Amino acid sequence: MSFRRGVVRQSKFRHVFAQAWKAEHCLDDVRVSRVTWDGPLCAANPKFIAVVIEAGGGGAFLVLPLAKSGRVDQNTPTVCGHAAPVLDVQWCPHDDNVIASASEDCTVKIWQIPDGGLTSPMSEAVVTLEGHSKRVGILAWHPSALNILLTAGCDNVLCVWDVGTGELVYQLSDAHPDLIYSVSWNREGSVLCTTCKDKALRVIDPRRGTVLKRDLSEPMVTQEIDTSNGVLLPFYDPDTNMVYLCGKGDCTIRYFEVTDESPYVHFLSLYSSKEPQRGAGFLSKRGVDVNKCEIARFYKLHERKVEPISMTVPRKSDLFQGDLYPDTVGLEPALQAEDWIAGQDAPPTLVSLSGGYTAPPSKCGTLRGRPKLLSQTNTSPTSTTAPANPMEDQLSDILTEIRALRALALAQGHRIDVLERQLARIEDGEV
Repeated sequence: MSFRRGVVRQSKFRHVFAQAWKAEHCLDDVRVSRVTWDGPLCAANPKFIAVVIEAGGGGAFLVLPLAKSGRVDQNTPTVCGHAAPVLDVQWCPHDDNVIASASEDCTVKIWQIPDGGLTSPMSEAVVTLEGHSKRVGILAWHPSALNILLTAGCDNVLCVWDVGTGELVYQLSDAHPDLIYSVSWNREGSVLCTTCKDKALRVIDPRRGTVLKRDLSEPMVTQEIDTSNGVLLPFYDPDTNMVYLCGKGDCTIRYFEVTDESPYVHFLSLYSSKEPQRGAGFLSKRGVDVNKCEIARFYKLHERKVEPISMTVPRKSDLFQGDLYPDTVGLEPALQAEDWIAGQDAPPTLVSLSGGYTAPPSKCGTLRGRPKLLSQTNTSPTSTTAPANPMEDQLSDILTEIRALRALALAQGHRIDVLERQLARIEDGEV
């Protein structure tokens, strides 16, 4: 009698260990929002965690330093400038102090959070974006171009903004016949993918305003999850090729590894707890603890608590595990907004996590009234400031105005193209 040993798939992520942090390291007495919206309601970066909370007479969210733990006092200052409940918050990938918020009041607001967090309530946004006719529930920053933000609302419209100038540069109003569920950029930010209530997935070129693909009749692989009716919040880590699925109203987090060979998707394990999650925030890779082989961290939202959950790969060595931490997306943008609007694409700029990552100080101070939201100039406290040059200031203002006019001209040209296509369809009897 002979025995044949089965082939075991080799993967360093087959034994990812998930563990909730101890109670003293959680955030307590956080009044998590009860809004009926299928978003994560939480966002985290190496400096801060933002949580959408209950607020009377408007919309608000908490912004706390990432190291904060314990009870959150009811008098803790909040970001409270919306006139209706906040539905989504997303940190800018190129400045850890800048966050966007979307609300039922049909607006999107951009906020500049000071280093160390808020010391008083913040009600005046740096920039307010107004272009949707119904509530706005989805935000997606461009992965590599500075200041480009995508928004989606219940008016079934996609808007692309240059938040540095506050201009609407592209608007796609006829790509979706029904409610948009989710939006995601590709790695270079050249196209985006959306899911819709009409059960179609669309790949869209936002600069041309065209749908490139929507056929899902032959999926590469089908993975049955469960029979729960809860909405799944997917989080993808391109560094590890892992997908995490958090079921809203569910008690589990499932994680899978995606490979280039059949069967493509491999179930790894699941984390289960007694209490269901009302939402979840996914920490950017720059914020994980490389000394503990932490490859991902979630912030699970309970009714009145925020609970961190770490995903680690156990290793005996104390040395930096380079195979777990390839170079990851850094803060430095690969493109300026006007470069992307003009048609350029580039992958995100990468940084090494060897030795850990230290978040730099804020790139700029309070920017209310400034025409440009984020700057690439060095404003560190230790730098010396040269005497102001009136000619340089005037030249800088002129260049800023030129960029704003260029973005506006491109946006108007795009609108004209859309209207001409619609007119042609009407003349051809298609509408």
